[in-house]
Amino acid sequence: MPVDSARRSNRERSEATRALLLEAARKLVVTKGYADTGTPEIVAAAGVTRGALYHHFDDKQALFRAVVEQESAAVAAEIERATANLPSIREALLKGGEAFLRAMSQAGRTSLLLLDGPAVLGRAEMNVIDDAHGARTLREGISDAMGQGVMRSLPADALMAVLAAAFDRAALDIESGGRKKDYRQVIEGLVGGLFSEGP
Repeated sequence: MPVDSARRSNRERSEATRALLLEAARKLVVTKGYADTGTPEIVAAAGVTRGALYHHFDDKQALFRAVVEQESAAVAAEIERATANLPSIREALLKGGEAFLRAMSQAGRTSLLLLDGPAVLGRAEMNVIDDAHGARTLREGISDAMGQGVMRSLPADALMAVLAAAFDRAALDIESGGRKKDYRQVIEGLVGGLFSEGP
């Protein structure tokens, strides 16, 4: 076997093992909670050895962080898909908010990102993850809107924090049975009210 093929094969096996561990950890944590999920259960569900787990992750918390990061990246990807090539920044922010709520409706995601993540990793670590993914998309939208003069000029970091908190609360309430339509309407009013007339 050529060396390049062997390396690629090893890399592919390694990536497949990592994916199995992430999937197993996500399912167990969503079902049982972080504290009640043990690494023996994770490796059994993934069909791999404990050695494989510790080859990829330092400990259970590191594995959980990778799950949270993967979920956060999936939310950001959905927002980016929904907002690509829209005619205005206002519409992009509104569609981005809708996409966020839609992405967060995937089973287990709201509790992973908004409840378990901060409880296990701490708010500072969650901020690092958010800044690399979902919060980044919101920050870019706000920055673009203010830069083009179509959004009211407000302290950008504070505005981003308040909007992100509103989106997060909406996701939590919807998961608890709140009407999606009501929250979408409120977010549309909240975001829309920040814009001047025009684009």
